[in-house]
Amino acid sequence: MKVVIQRVSESSVKVDGKIVGEIGNGLMLLVGIDENDEKSDADWLVQKILNLRIFGDENGKLNLSVQDIKGEILCISQFTLIADYKKGNRPSFIKAAKPDKAIPLFDYFKNEISKSGLKTESGIFGADMKVSLINDGPVTIVMDSVIKS
Repeated sequence: MKVVIQRVSESSVKVDGKIVGEIGNGLMLLVGIDENDEKSDADWLVQKILNLRIFGDENGKLNLSVQDIKGEILCISQFTLIADYKKGNRPSFIKAAKPDKAIPLFDYFKNEISKSGLKTESGIFGADMKVSLINDGPVTIVMDSVIKS
């Protein structure tokens, strides 16, 4: 799994012109699921994301996690993160998990995030989504469960 983590002061996602997910201060997560990903990948990422210290403390140092600040989380499925762009100019998405695998794993990821007690919202899997955000900092981090250590 690959996740692009963006620290935001606000973020929302619209489908067919209607807001289906909206948060204030917290994290907006773009989540890509590979055909080889399993629940263990989601578990590892959830723990890393919830404890990632990328929010400023009273001295402005990045010492606080989204849990520490009682932030909010918006999860957006994004299969294009799994693009293979090595050959030619048209990316291939053949390694992205098919919906029958990706949907349950994305739902599992969201549910595990929500167990933190933080407000957790999401877009609609497979929909044409319009995502808005104000990236705070900007702070953007890319995590890949293949690089677990």
